[in-house]
Amino acid sequence: MAILRIYHGRVIAPGEVTAEALVSHGGLNTLASFQKALQFGDKKATCGDQNNPDLYGREMAGKALCLPQTIGSTTGGLVLYCACAMHRQPACLLFSNPIDSLAAAGSVLASVWLDNVKMPVIDCLGEEFLQYVQTGMEIAVKPDGKVEVRPGSVIID
Repeated sequence: MAILRIYHGRVIAPGEVTAEALVSHGGLNTLASFQKALQFGDKKATCGDQNNPDLYGREMAGKALCLPQTIGSTTGGLVLYCACAMHRQPACLLFSNPIDSLAAAGSVLASVWLDNVKMPVIDCLGEEFLQYVQTGMEIAVKPDGKVEVRPGSVIID
């Protein structure tokens, strides 16, 4: 029988949420990934980054996005902020590594400037977190940086 796994990270943007995991083992190129959502009205935020086989073609809005780090251009923070402003953001961002300053800036600004928008962000969860979590698992994020990974039926599509 699988047991609940608990990881502790650093809170970048506070909040509490429970969502289905969407896992990327490569970095998230925020601009390429969210371009359809921001420019072409894709409310499900279907990932458009063809260089990320873990995420390409998958819906990111409302998911617990689990990843090592973000990559790409200096627009990364603005892209995350805009996704939040347009209500097309992931339920949360969970980083195994330390977050980069651009992604942190966009996440913090969204949490401070936008009313009724939540996207908790936790970093420094460790490599074990990213090795364990699988797409489809249930993730619960707590305000203190605790992340619970609930095993069970993993949804593969």
